[in-house]
Order: sequence, then C-alpha cells, then structure tokens
Amino acid sequence: MSTLKTPTPTATTEEGGATTFAAVHPDLLRSHILTRLDGPTLASASSASSQLHALAADDHIWTNICHSTWPSSSAPRIRHIISTFPNGGRSFFADSFPLALPDPTTNSPSNLHPPSPSPSSSSSPELISAVDIHYQNKLIFTKVQETETLTGWFLCSPFRIDLLDPKDMVHTAIKHPKGDDMCTDLAEEMSLSWIVIDPITRRSMNLSSYKPVSVQRHWLSGEVQVRFASILAGDKKGSASELVQCGIVVTCGASEEGEMQVREVNLQVDDMDGMFLTGKESLVILQRALEGKRGKGGRKREEEGRGIYQEYLERKRERGERKLRTEGTLDTLCVGFGLSIFALFCFFVLCR
Repeated sequence: MSTLKTPTPTATTEEGGATTFAAVHPDLLRSHILTRLDGPTLASASSASSQLHALAADDHIWTNICHSTWPSSSAPRIRHIISTFPNGGRSFFADSFPLALPDPTTNSPSNLHPPSPSPSSSSSPELISAVDIHYQNKLIFTKVQETETLTGWFLCSPFRIDLLDPKDMVHTAIKHPKGDDMCTDLAEEMSLSWIVIDPITRRSMNLSSYKPVSVQRHWLSGEVQVRFASILAGDKKGSASELVQCGIVVTCGASEEGEMQVREVNLQVDDMDGMFLTGKESLVILQRALEGKRGKGGRKREEEGRGIYQEYLERKRERGERKLRTEGTLDTLCVGFGLSIFALFCFFVLCR
C-alpha cells in the first residue's frame, strides 16, 4: 500500500514549491542579503525566524551599519568604545538611532541627587560627542569631541559644547540655497545626529531631532541658524526645569563663491524659563536620560521629534503666562499694601 509524501518545506521553485530561508545557505544570507539592509530593516528581519535572528546578531554587520549611518562612529576612539558595549554595534545602534524621550518617571525625588564632582565619583570623567550633519543626503560635517566633566569650570559654568572655534568654518562643495526658499530648503534637506556617549556606563543617546525644529535667517548678517533639539525630563514637577531643552544650533553661511559654509555648531541645555543650566545640572539630566526611554525609529523620528518640541513650546508658553499672571497679582498686592500704609500714615499725621 503506497503512501502519499508531503512536500518538504525546502522544496525549490523547480519542484513546484517556494524556496524558504532554511534552504538558503547562511553565508549567502549573511554576506549578500543582510549586509544590504539598514538598521531598522535588519532589526525587523531578525524577528522573522530563529535563523535570521541568529544571523542578524553578527556584530560585524551592525558595526558596518553604525559606520554607514554615522560616519563619526568610524573614528578609532568610537570604534573601540562600541566594541565594549554589551552587544557591540547592535547595542550602540539600539541606543543611538531612536530619539531620546522625556521620561517623567525619571524626575522623582529619589533620582535628583547630583553626582559628586570628586575624582572618585562614579560619574564618567568625560562625555564624548559624535556629530554628523548631512545636506541633501551628503555628508558636510563630521566630528568627534571629548568633553571633560569633572573640572570646576565645567561644573559651575553654563553647559555648552562648541565643535568649531570662532574663526573656523567648514567649507562644502554644495551651493548655498538662495532667495526666499532658503530656510525651507534647509529645513527639508538638512539632517543632524548628535550622539552623546558615556564610555564608563557604555550607553549612548541621540540628542538631535534628526530634522530641524526651526530655521531662522539673521536679518543683518544673512547667516541662517538651523535648530535641532531634544526634550528631556529634568527636575521635579512644577519647576522651571521640569522639562529641559537640549538645543543644537548649526549656523550656515555662503562663501564668496556661493558655496555653503558651516560656521558654528553648538549644544546647550536650558529650562522652560530660558535659563541655561550649569554643567553639573546638565550632567545629572544627561546621565539619567542615558538610562531612560527611547522613541521610535525609521521615518517617524522626524515627526516625533518635531511633535515633542511643539508640545514643549506649548508648555513653555503656558508657564510664561502663569508666571506673568502671578507677577501681576503680586504687583497689585504690593501696590495695594503700599497705598494702605500711606493712607494709615496720612491718617496718623492728620489725627495729631
């Protein structure tokens, strides 16, 4: 008595079946398919099957993705730090690709103790910035900068990282946009990544909104300031630093030949009253955010970054209005109290 044989799942197309991943040699998948994927696509593919999950864990693939996504990550110091992350390039990408989110659970009183500035502190003695700027999908600026965090000057001064000296400027081969559409062009065509790395805790995060949140042209110099930002949870609820803005400003101008120049790139942290935070205050917030939540990846980064920034501006506006109303009430009370004192004084004089 004959039995019917069920076709195996690895049947080829010539045999009338569909070729599955199990039938493809792992080296072919690893070398010719997975290496062509970007980070988000590779992460999605790794959840499709146990075989793809194992192949997608290859650190060499993730390291190459990091280098192609952020050219600054190919610098020798950054390459070494990435190799120390728990899962190498995959961990670095998972930390750095999504946007950092303002996690309200991180600003509870138990989390508000600033690190000691002494050399024996567990806080990192430095923060490393890996910055890349693209315009029309072309790299126009890349730099790695180390910032010491234990000096008295850093802890007491307003937090600020400048990537270019005042007299320095980066020349590009790209024509600077002209006319009324210049700001619109930069808002649509420029992207920036500012990855902050703590080499001690082996964590990283991206402080950029990926796309600009605002573009403004200076009325006198003609230079254009392109702003990127991320919003992080700061101090206790109700305070000016309940939410803080990590603002990145890229100043662009045109050379005599009409080519774009990058003249300034800096990062500062300010609260909802517009006051700049010190290095010590900023370091506490940044270190807490490094352990916090991350947002979405892919194309939704742009929408999410701008959306969070607009919510921050709305809350900042509401806080300003409340502050004005409070100050107005206090002024009225002070004037009323002064008039009452003056009236009592006049009454006392007249009664004598």
